[in-house]
Amino acid sequence: MRCLNIARGFRTAALGAVLCADLSACGGHGAEAPSSSVPQVTVVELKVQPVTMMSNLPGRTSAYLIAEVRPQVSGIVKRRNFVEGGNVVAGQVLYELDDSLYRAEYESAKAGLQRAQAIVSAARLAAARSAELVKIDAVSAQDNESAVAALGQAEAEVAAAQAAVASSAVNLAYAHIVAPISGHIGKSNVTQGALVTAEQAAALATIQQLDPIYVEVNQSSSEWLALKQDIDAGRVQTDRSGAPAKILLENGEPYAHQGKLQFADVTVDSTTGNFLLRAIVPNPNGLLLPGMYVRAVLNEGVRAQGLLAPQVGITRDPKGVASALIVDKGGKVEARTVRVSRTIGDQWLVEKGLSAGDRLIVEGLQKVRPGMPVHAVERAAAADATAENR
Repeated sequence: MRCLNIARGFRTAALGAVLCADLSACGGHGAEAPSSSVPQVTVVELKVQPVTMMSNLPGRTSAYLIAEVRPQVSGIVKRRNFVEGGNVVAGQVLYELDDSLYRAEYESAKAGLQRAQAIVSAARLAAARSAELVKIDAVSAQDNESAVAALGQAEAEVAAAQAAVASSAVNLAYAHIVAPISGHIGKSNVTQGALVTAEQAAALATIQQLDPIYVEVNQSSSEWLALKQDIDAGRVQTDRSGAPAKILLENGEPYAHQGKLQFADVTVDSTTGNFLLRAIVPNPNGLLLPGMYVRAVLNEGVRAQGLLAPQVGITRDPKGVASALIVDKGGKVEARTVRVSRTIGDQWLVEKGLSAGDRLIVEGLQKVRPGMPVHAVERAAAADATAENR
């Protein structure tokens, strides 16, 4: 019996030792609990870098050249010499009017010129004879002066007749209405047999040159003012004259050809607060048509000392005030009120509130608050750790 009690005593002591070991282990975990309660956040260290300033602006296309075809003389349309919707070249005859009246006037003017030339020939001979006869006093000086005056009058009649011929020739040519420019011609507003009149309000047809083509966009005056101030302060270097323009079609696809900025208006629309920018874009395949909606991405310049912050790290309150959370040097969360101006890809261009070297929290924002200690991990390191776990 005594031996049995001794054995039980040993088992009890051993069990007590095990329990004490377990409690010691539990006590050890309890000591580590405060460190495991510190939340982990992912941060991005902000750096100063050159930033290309881009503007993505909506706009519409317009023809490079537009010419409305109108008659310069009146007449009946005898023939139309083009296919509606086709291409025409400058100088091509588009419409032929009945030119019978204008041809008759031209022939009459030519006959008048011939008559005037015959008269001037006779007057020239008479003046020459008079000049010889006056030398021997065969005619009076007055008669000689009259002969010379008659010659001058005849020469003036010839000049007037020549002008009449030229005028009638112009009217005769106007009876053949030609294309003033090369380009794409639309529908005809008149048919064969229609009467057209000189200087009429309605155009016979419209020709548009579409290669190259204009892209006209509108930029707000506030954006331009901010850019102008940056340029004047030396923060942005730019040359808007001939700046490249990337075109996006209305379905979001990029256009194959890049244009360049050609013109910036100097007047702000008082109703919209915008002003016009115009880019010229190659259009060899005729993909762009007048009136199409497009977007133009314009290169406005380079900010040498730009500070970019990921959009996921910037939040706004109901009033629109932007703010960010950073991790300070002591490892605690600090709130900052920031001012941003524009988006560059998936980042904001920071104007105020953040500086180079700040560690911006981009993940774990929901579980922290200002003043709380956190364990900060760089986003690149966090991404590597996630990849390893996979």
